[in-house]
Amino acid sequence: MALLAALLASGGTYAATRVVGSTDAQNPSTAQTSSDPGRGTSSSAPVAQANAVAPDWTATAAAVGPSVVAIAAMTSSGEDQGSGVILDRSGHILTNNHVVSGAQSVSVTLTDGRTYKASVRGTDATTDLAVVKLTTPPEGLKPISIGDSSALKVGQPVMAVGNPLGLAGTVTTGIVSALDRPVKTSSQEQADPTNPFGQPQTSEPVVTNAIQTSAAINPGNSGGALVDASGKLIGINSAIATLSDGSTGQSGSIGIGFAIPIREANAIAKQLIATGTAQHAFLGVSTSDGTASDGSAQRDGAKITSVVSGTPAAEAGIKAGDLVIAVDGVPVGSSDSLIANIRERTAGETVKITVLRGGRTLNLKTKLVTKPSTSE
Repeated sequence: MALLAALLASGGTYAATRVVGSTDAQNPSTAQTSSDPGRGTSSSAPVAQANAVAPDWTATAAAVGPSVVAIAAMTSSGEDQGSGVILDRSGHILTNNHVVSGAQSVSVTLTDGRTYKASVRGTDATTDLAVVKLTTPPEGLKPISIGDSSALKVGQPVMAVGNPLGLAGTVTTGIVSALDRPVKTSSQEQADPTNPFGQPQTSEPVVTNAIQTSAAINPGNSGGALVDASGKLIGINSAIATLSDGSTGQSGSIGIGFAIPIREANAIAKQLIATGTAQHAFLGVSTSDGTASDGSAQRDGAKITSVVSGTPAAEAGIKAGDLVIAVDGVPVGSSDSLIANIRERTAGETVKITVLRGGRTLNLKTKLVTKPSTSE
């Protein structure tokens, strides 16, 4: 994995002015918005674009805008700002864990300017996702339409919607720059908002098999929507690559942003809504970055340093010394890449692990299980 200076795009910034973000100029095309499709819809889209090459972004923005909210979280050190997406009419809102981590109180502002109190329903530091719930959800909430991140193509046009720098209702456009980009953000002690004593909860580094996008993402966009031209949610904006300005350690977008694929985010959200916690898939190996010969070439991958007995990895026949180079055909170029690939899957899912062993390529299938709470 290329070393990226990934900056969590959350608040700590404040703005007194509310403006409407502008999109890149596009040739107008005919588009129609459909009725609210509701949570979890993947068969219908809120916008039917007449020209996929030159989308009518005004139609997309109008359809998606009411489903994206601004989130303010009061912590012991001040106010953090971020974004979120409405999942259902009961008031469940998906955002990033780092937006609400340590929150003593949470408020949510809709696009029409109304602000409501909310509480944290559940958090998952491992994937940097959280769900908050409006205390008294109003009538007329518009859930976002859920898309299919596994169907994305590099070069596909996308729009980011959120609350960058406190500027609510901002939209920016770009393309999918890369897929399955392993991005690792620094491990931080996350304060548990459900703990009245504010004790930090230990969390692993956040490693995401991210969607990379050129749509401008800035601090405050965290938890906001990355949508396709039809208005379907395909990712949760979570991090940016940044060039430090040398004084604050933060700077604005340089055209490299990252989003958590909705396939992973939606699976975690459903668990957080149901139980307040999330479980993760488990393979049962320890790894390091490594290389191995592939014919006359060399390949980078995740070198297996140990295999836990009785785990999916052991049952598949994975051995110490193997170099994992792909999962279900998705290339694996490092230890973090393998971690990201497994984390985006769910327990019970069957995967094909491709390894190099003694110069031979082997495809090994196994069914992932739920990660034990004591596992590293």
